[in-house]
Amino acid sequence: MKKILFQGDSITDAGRSRENDADRGIGYPTLVSAELGFLYPGEYEFVNRGISGNRSIDLLARIKRDIINLKPDIMSILIGVNDVGHEFMYEDGVDTEQFEKYYAMIIEEVTEALPDIKIMILEPFLLKASATEEDWDEFRYGVEKKAAAAKNIAERFGLKFIPLMRKFDDAAKTVAADYWLSDGLHPTAAGHELIAREWIKAFGEL
Repeated sequence: MKKILFQGDSITDAGRSRENDADRGIGYPTLVSAELGFLYPGEYEFVNRGISGNRSIDLLARIKRDIINLKPDIMSILIGVNDVGHEFMYEDGVDTEQFEKYYAMIIEEVTEALPDIKIMILEPFLLKASATEEDWDEFRYGVEKKAAAAKNIAERFGLKFIPLMRKFDDAAKTVAADYWLSDGLHPTAAGHELIAREWIKAFGEL
């Protein structure tokens, strides 16, 4: 049985249990595991280790415990929004140069320890709503920079990149932004379904 690991911040965390791996939260990891579990019974084990509030440096700090020790065969990473948002909230953000540096360190360490792992990088995203509108221009610019850095990392290491920013931008043209991202950052059920569909599409191309 191959192990699929979901890594990231609150978008991935989605209220998952810390005691029971069978409880993967109410977000896209559960939707993905439901779909793949149905299509390929018994072929995959699904583990969610997203932690709310994490930045790239936080993910790097727990790389041994929450990635390498788990020995996943496939891993997806969605990180970057907090690297921007924490600067507005706590003056504790991560600039784009450091973000790309930490991301590269994560990929290098993981692939050195687990040379056969397949990694997918999800593009960070946001929309204009209650949690983002006050600093919208700076917030959007910052996340776009992190998105470009994430894509650079994927290209540099030959990894699958899953674009999401434009997907949410296009979705928000048909109905209000908070229909997809409740506060501009955290997905609703429909928003998680959007991510899950793009995740599964990319998975099929690995």
